[in-house]
Amino acid sequence: MPKHILVVNDTQEILELFSEILTGAGYTVALRTFELREVEALRAVESDLIILDYIISAEEDGWQTLQKLKMSSDLATIPIIICVAASQRVKELEGRLTDKGVMIVLKPFDISDLLSAVKLMTSDKVVNTLAQRLLLHGRPA
Repeated sequence: MPKHILVVNDTQEILELFSEILTGAGYTVALRTFELREVEALRAVESDLIILDYIISAEEDGWQTLQKLKMSSDLATIPIIICVAASQRVKELEGRLTDKGVMIVLKPFDISDLLSAVKLMTSDKVVNTLAQRLLLHGRPA
């Protein structure tokens, strides 16, 4: 069964590009264009991976949404890829984000970079690691 990926962006054209790339690679894709503070809307879509393509380094809402996702027990084990332009803040947090099951794909990126990240983050090894961390610590990863 193909993995289901939720892509969040505020631009319809970008969402359509993600859909074309990911469906072409055999994934099923759900697209959402809304303010990222609407975490409840993410719950409605059962996904194996969430891709946040947003100017997260400059927007506190993006960081707050990421925190909400990782603090929600029902969403914490879903791997996340953030597509973001390089910034000092992202570089400083990259190691910590990786430990929490969040992978950073720096913009601009090649399609092969994105697909490699998606393959890795939807692997059973990554998903099982996130679930184990949740169980061991009794709280979201």
